[in-house]
Amino acid sequence: MTRRSPTTTLALLVSLVVTFLASSAAPTPLYATYGAEWGFGSLGTTVAFGVYAIAVLVALLVLGRLSDHLGRRPVLLAGIALQVVSLVVLTTAPGYAALLTGRVLQGVATGAAVGAVGAMMLDVDRVRGAIANGSAPGAGTAVGALLSGVVVQFAPAPTHTIYLLIIALLLVQAVAVARLAETAPRLPGAAARARASLVPEIRLPRAVRPLMLTAAPVVFAVWALAGLYGSLGPALVRALGGHGVVLGGLALTTLAGVAAAAGVALRDLSPRALMLVGIGSLVLGVAGVLVAVDLGSLAGFYAGSFVAGIGFGTGFQGAVRSVGGAAQPHERAGVLSAVYVVAYLGMGVPAVVAGSLVGRVGDVTAVVRDYGAVVVLLALAALAGVARRPAAAPVPACPQVEAVRP
Repeated sequence: MTRRSPTTTLALLVSLVVTFLASSAAPTPLYATYGAEWGFGSLGTTVAFGVYAIAVLVALLVLGRLSDHLGRRPVLLAGIALQVVSLVVLTTAPGYAALLTGRVLQGVATGAAVGAVGAMMLDVDRVRGAIANGSAPGAGTAVGALLSGVVVQFAPAPTHTIYLLIIALLLVQAVAVARLAETAPRLPGAAARARASLVPEIRLPRAVRPLMLTAAPVVFAVWALAGLYGSLGPALVRALGGHGVVLGGLALTTLAGVAAAAGVALRDLSPRALMLVGIGSLVLGVAGVLVAVDLGSLAGFYAGSFVAGIGFGTGFQGAVRSVGGAAQPHERAGVLSAVYVVAYLGMGVPAVVAGSLVGRVGDVTAVVRDYGAVVVLLALAALAGVARRPAAAPVPACPQVEAVRP
């Protein structure tokens, strides 16, 4: 195995998160193409989006703590392998059922990997790893939506090219991951503990529980907005007069890209301050989006999305740093998986409900108005929890953990 510097290892792990989240966002600009070819509308789109979120949730509950016992690297390699399989299914999909199958496989792969890769980032560098955990998902979502939109609009074989590009990148990353030194070595009795960890449950250490109670509403609120953009963003852009696949994908790219940048730019704020900034920006941004929808303004929609993206990035960054910073090394994968369970509940459930409503009322803008109002209410509820909790003393940075060779 190769002993790399912490910075190099962290960069590789961030790139892996970006690739996984880009893969999950890649189908978003393609839904209109799939719908026209296979005969499904907004409800079919949100079902395809929702089954992915449900699969992630199940994988997080069943596999989320596995790397705490078996090591980070084997779980990551298995997740990469399954992600490649899912992309092969999507590349060769002959119809809607195959699309759903590919999305389920993507969800399982992502759920298996995100806890392990996030925990490994904290193993390597607790401070920078926490920042990367909060920002990399937004960066990956932004890259996937934009790249997919460009490929669909301008490249040949759009329903194949984007997936083949991601497969090639994943294979290169798999080679690099296989050469990493393990940061969570297997201890005696690991196999038995790993089998026990497969029983679905969310077990939080006592020190983390109060922090999670504060952070969870913030995570749910910001990812509920991401779910709207991931499932109905392109349809809303078309309803506001936007044309072209790139513009449709740009909605999610704007939200997630600004989120990633904001999390990095404001990294020096405390976790509590980040969550407060996130809630305020989310409310302001969503309000701007709703005004733009009422006025039929596409430019106003993107401006509101920009502000809401600041809320998404800072809110999630603050939540991850608050909860992840309190977890011990052997608890990290399970704790981060619990955070992602809340995130994907927030992303998946409201989006599927919204898609169902669009199918019934036939007006995406009307559904978005109601959805936006619910997000604002969720954010205000989260504000009440964060405001009640006093500012905590900064958690001292742990020394970097030396990688252990197997």
